Amino acid sequence: MVTSQAGAADLVRAAQADAEAGWERPEPSVLLVEDDPGDALLVEELVADSALKMRLRWVRSLTEASQVLATEVPDCVLLDLHLSDARGLEAVSLLQARAEHVAVVVLTGLAEEDTGLAAVAAGAQDYLVKGRVEPELFGRAVRYAIQRKQAEQAAVALQASQMQAQENARLERGLLPRPLLHTEEGVQVVARYRPGRAQALLGGDFYDIVQRADGTVHALVGDVSGHGPDEAALGVALRIAWRTLVLSGITGAEQMSRLEELLVAERARDEVFATLVSLAAVPGEQRARVVRAGHHGLLQRTGDDVEWVEVPGGPALGMLPGGARWPTAELPVPSGGSVVLFTDGLFEGHVSRGPQRLGEEGLLDLARKAAGLPAEEFVDRLIGRAEELAEERGGLADDVAVVHLSWN
Repeated sequence: MVTSQAGAADLVRAAQADAEAGWERPEPSVLLVEDDPGDALLVEELVADSALKMRLRWVRSLTEASQVLATEVPDCVLLDLHLSDARGLEAVSLLQARAEHVAVVVLTGLAEEDTGLAAVAAGAQDYLVKGRVEPELFGRAVRYAIQRKQAEQAAVALQASQMQAQENARLERGLLPRPLLHTEEGVQVVARYRPGRAQALLGGDFYDIVQRADGTVHALVGDVSGHGPDEAALGVALRIAWRTLVLSGITGAEQMSRLEELLVAERARDEVFATLVSLAAVPGEQRARVVRAGHHGLLQRTGDDVEWVEVPGGPALGMLPGGARWPTAELPVPSGGSVVLFTDGLFEGHVSRGPQRLGEEGLLDLARKAAGLPAEEFVDRLIGRAEELAEERGGLADDVAVVHLSWN
């Protein structure tokens, strides 16, 4: 065994060169931050004698370690607490700030066991006392430190995922209200919502149904551009604002203007917009008043026939702030007829592994094949077939909201 510091430094440098040459091998990689060549040699011997094969790289200071960590991510860092540029728990904190996802094992002196325990309390995975560690214990300590760090990261990721799922669930509940109907006589409402495939982000599709005291039924379906919690929150705000405006007696173009004011004030980015269609119908009258803001057409069911209908409309909310106009269109609805409002996720799904999508004509064809079904079965069949056709591409990528309205 070489005892001189010069010999120790030569051996450690040789070990470092060998480790750098094999840095890409699959064995665990360990970065040693130690300014004493003698102690570094002891660690190199522990690595050589340990049953756990690992790649060792040695640096003399936290500054050098930071340079390595800027380009490499080792599995574990062996950290001395008496460095020239950091000492004690400060070294642990500084290292964690630079490599929060890397396991840390602290190296302490014989009389510093309390410091080692404090380092573990501060976030290190373990501590080792210099000169009191056997190769087998050393290998286990490094392996367990790496596993503990991975377990900690998995637990943090799981907690974050659970919190995100809870937040998404709250947002979705805000997008999907209970219809506010004073009486179900003469009015039949079927509402459905399907989230996009699991890997898609939360969307901003929303709907609502409100019946005023005079019996008029108001229905809304809308879609905020983009995906994510900001868009979903904006969809919730628009839906609640729409319901408030309806209950306040504000409809038509004025209603759209108020909703656009809200969207412009609340949107996270200037390019965000929303499309929607709002319908109002008095039971007993064979017509409905429709206001369309950049939204696609709707389906109209009459007996065993289904037609795609597009009434005159205006631009999407947020496209021309302050300068848009939204006409109110009269839609004839024969006795016993139904109107189906929906978002574009229902027909924008793929129908094969290629670029072909279902499209408006494809959706109309599906609707006509299910035209004879009762309202609930019709809506479920429509969504189910669209999902089946998109299975080869992982399912429907976008959320789907559907409102089916029938009244006498």
